[in-house]
Amino acid sequence: MIGGLFMYNHKGEVLISRVYRDDIGRNAVDAFRVNVIHARQQVRSPVTNIARTSFFHIRRANIWLAAVTKQNVNGAMVFEFLIRFTQVMQSYFGKINEENIKNNFVLIYELLDEILDFGYPQNCDTGVLKTFITQMGVKSQSKEEQMQITSQVTGQIGWRREGIKYRRNELFLDVLEYVNLLMSPQGQVLSAHVAGRILMKSYLSGMPECKFGINDKIVMESKGTKILDDTGSRTASGKPVVVIDDCQFHQCVKLSKFETEHSISFIPPDGEFELMRYRTTKDISLPFRVIPLVREVGRTRMEVKAVLKSNFKPSLLGQKIEVKIPTPLNTAGVQLLCLKGKAKYKASDNAIVWKIKRMAGMKETQLSAEIDLLETDTKKKWTRPPISMNFEVPFAPSGFKVRYLKVFEPKLNYSDHDVVKWVRYIGRSGLYETRC
Repeated sequence: MIGGLFMYNHKGEVLISRVYRDDIGRNAVDAFRVNVIHARQQVRSPVTNIARTSFFHIRRANIWLAAVTKQNVNGAMVFEFLIRFTQVMQSYFGKINEENIKNNFVLIYELLDEILDFGYPQNCDTGVLKTFITQMGVKSQSKEEQMQITSQVTGQIGWRREGIKYRRNELFLDVLEYVNLLMSPQGQVLSAHVAGRILMKSYLSGMPECKFGINDKIVMESKGTKILDDTGSRTASGKPVVVIDDCQFHQCVKLSKFETEHSISFIPPDGEFELMRYRTTKDISLPFRVIPLVREVGRTRMEVKAVLKSNFKPSLLGQKIEVKIPTPLNTAGVQLLCLKGKAKYKASDNAIVWKIKRMAGMKETQLSAEIDLLETDTKKKWTRPPISMNFEVPFAPSGFKVRYLKVFEPKLNYSDHDVVKWVRYIGRSGLYETRC
């Protein structure tokens, strides 16, 4: 696996060095400094091969973190480890910079001893590491504490320690979706997909089991699963179907129950974590539509009109709406008129930026612009880049719904009714573009 791990500052000086294989020598350290850090041209690739040695590197501020190997290793796994290692360091001492690394020299070596064994990545979970590695070293003193740590590291529930207590049991669930769209000038959807994340904050006592149910009808397209209702039988009802192309779960989720019941069963880690990540491309409810009209009036004038329509329930409010309309490079001046919000021409971005604080559903507004152009000798026609958009809406554009959220804790004296639960839906724009 990984032959050696080195951390450099911006001068190329080695701050942290750990070699796991005999075939990685001092010359590898110098080779990376000369060919990557002090290279005449900027090195864009994160993988560099020098004399049959592979250097996988990432950069954080002025710190270079490089994993070195002479073997044919899985590159994705090496980068996953490097990113996880930076996350672990950030959780211990905040920002990764030269001063913090020098101040936490002993701690970093102690972390490396736990998460890399002879070059093979081990447990990189911050919650587990923090139970027995602190700034001062090993935390546990008594045999009982050592046994508790051992059972957590080697046991089935490594992401949660026992004995957690809260005065008030609370559970926060955020369904966060990013809508990506490319639409033609005629209103035809050329490509659209939703990237969703389910974020959870759990402040629950003991070792609770949570059960979380999603849409009555859901299809896993990649596996070809049949459409099922919550009883497990085929359904012919008119309820909307959510087609999930692919999804990923946190390690705490029991996957067998998701396959059969479409319910997500898990013992949550304490605090904030990402429960699920998914992607869908079918039956997406597009929150906004931009209808552009660009007309060239001679060589020195252009008229632009953009109509903005909101396509969601009138009771809901879209927020932080921003429409960016590109203008030609030879723009001399712009006269603007908008019915709602504020619009201004940004010469630095070569675009008209139209901002609306709030907009209710099923509404329509428009912007008109007259653009004065400078005469140029070039006969090259303006390419008309697409109009881009940013927004936030209080619903899930994929149709994803949380049917129920239940908490069971048999050992302690609280029931599902005693837990305060909050569910929030947030739809945001990803790359949301309409061609002119």
